[in-house]
Amino acid sequence: MVTIKCRNVSFSNIQAILFDKNGTLEDSEGYLRSLAQKSARIVDAQIPGTGEPLLMAFGVNGKTLDPAGLIAVASRRETEVAIAAYVAESGRGWFESLAIARQALADAEKYIGTTPAPLYVGSVEVLRNLSQAGLKIGILSAATTLEVRTFVNHHKLNDYFQLLMGVDEGPSKPDPALFLQACESLGVEPDATLMVGDSVGDMQMARNAKAAGCIGITWINKSENVRGADVAIAQLDEIQIAD
Repeated sequence: MVTIKCRNVSFSNIQAILFDKNGTLEDSEGYLRSLAQKSARIVDAQIPGTGEPLLMAFGVNGKTLDPAGLIAVASRRETEVAIAAYVAESGRGWFESLAIARQALADAEKYIGTTPAPLYVGSVEVLRNLSQAGLKIGILSAATTLEVRTFVNHHKLNDYFQLLMGVDEGPSKPDPALFLQACESLGVEPDATLMVGDSVGDMQMARNAKAAGCIGITWINKSENVRGADVAIAQLDEIQIAD
């Protein structure tokens, strides 16, 4: 059992910590913005007039990405459904609309590549310290499990994680079932497990699963993006092991 301290908040008897990926460990803003822009252009080429509304839905405004927007926090399946809804407004059938959405995302990925984005500064050091303290560590992301594994392999982080979990089929964030599944896989109880994430969905999921606590990270100092967190931090090295 370990005590974790963040600013003036302490969490006692902790056995495990679950991290979100995008926007928490991975500085994915540039990649996600490019994915949104290319996908919107591909769809707009087939259904003119959908590009700009799609970008707004994605949370992209010029060179900025809303960290609480669709492309930043939704699962792959949810993103496909959102795109398909805009396509369906043109009179296309639902299954055709879904096919167009899936293909647009796949083509956009081929164009921009799938190399994982950089780690946020300090990520490796924090993971190393937590691992050396005997904590079980996992990733619980809205990205697909394949994307999570690719990210971990690319950055050579396998030694630090006992669980790599994304959203493929079944529930999506903020469904607490995801958190409960992750805890079961790690062999720990929810009330001995912390969640670290950058979205309201992360906080809601963990709270509803009766987690030991919720640590919200907001690199841009927007505490509303992690509403519901027990403590909001601005960088990962604020997660410290209490003496």
